[in-house]
Amino acid sequence: MYALDCKSFHFINQHFDHKRLNPFFRTITNLGGATFTITAVLLLILLSSGPIRTTAIASALALAISHIPVAIMKKLYPRKRPYLVLENSHVMENPLTDCSFPSGHTTAIFSVVTPFILLYPILLIALLPIAFLVALSRVYLGLHYPSDIIVGSMLGVSSGIICFYLLVNGTAVY
Repeated sequence: MYALDCKSFHFINQHFDHKRLNPFFRTITNLGGATFTITAVLLLILLSSGPIRTTAIASALALAISHIPVAIMKKLYPRKRPYLVLENSHVMENPLTDCSFPSGHTTAIFSVVTPFILLYPILLIALLPIAFLVALSRVYLGLHYPSDIIVGSMLGVSSGIICFYLLVNGTAVY
């Protein structure tokens, strides 16, 4: 399994510094960062009402809750980031040095978009590719193994589903 993870990592990461991909992935990765995800859900909570506000609250709750297992897993499975372990890895300047498993950026973006996809399934067309590209950027930039982003996406989707149905169950969203 680890060999497949490493091979998949190199397949994606080998394209690092591509003239067009590098600026794109260096930018899109920030959509999964704390600054963007927290700001986005807080603005939606403050500036919206009705089902969108309830869903934004579910997203905020999912974002907060999803990072509890992330923090625990990083302590229990302190896997070094791939650029520290694998030869011929490419990484951006000032890389992260904490543990790589699971991907917090991936967890964050999936936990934020999942409730909105559940509210308005048509948003799947726009939000799922964005979340996928944030996840892919983490491998492209040399910061995570593919398994880190797979587990992160599962944590984010799970927390998004749970929080959406917990908050929406008693309200008239539909």
